[in-house]
This record gives sequence, C-alpha cells and structure tokens, in this order.
Amino acid sequence: MATSKTTDNGTEKPATKNAAASKAVAAKPAAKKTASKASASKPSSTSKKNSSPAIVTSANRLQMIEVAAYYIAEKHGFHGPSSDHWLAAEKQVDSNLNA
Repeated sequence: MATSKTTDNGTEKPATKNAAASKAVAAKPAAKKTASKASASKPSSTSKKNSSPAIVTSANRLQMIEVAAYYIAEKHGFHGPSSDHWLAAEKQVDSNLNA
C-alpha cells in the first residue's frame, strides 16, 4: 500500500507505488544506447563463436509442441479434433529440431 509523504510546506503528497520501477524504466533507453555502441564496434564474427547446438529437453520440446498446436488450431478456427492439431505440431517441431 502506498504511503503519504509530507512536503516542505506541510501538505501531504501521495507516494507512488512504483517509484523504483519508473526509475528503472527511465534508465533502460540509456543502457540500450551504450549497448548498441559497443556492439557496433565489434566484428560480426561473434555469432560464429556461439554455433554450438542448443540442448532441447523433453520439457522444452513439449512446450514447443503446445505452442505450435495452439497456433495450428487457431489457423483452423479451433475446429476439428485437437489430437490432429497436436500431431501436426509434433511433426512440425520435430522436423525443425532435426533440421
């Protein structure tokens, strides 16, 4: 709950709930500017250093299938059996992971 703050002239001013959050939001654009300057000076070969394949756990795979099945069902207007959407999503995710 927000509390009131007393100003120099004796009146009460309500405190904002997210004073720290608003300061953090204001600081983000400055951080982006410095990051873009730093990345502009680096050569583009840094992407080759991170070429190791990502490890996908079974939980990650299931989450990918859930999301893909949702979008497949949405594309079909949420009509038809959900098992068909799930199977199509499994095929799609597995083919993307094996590519």
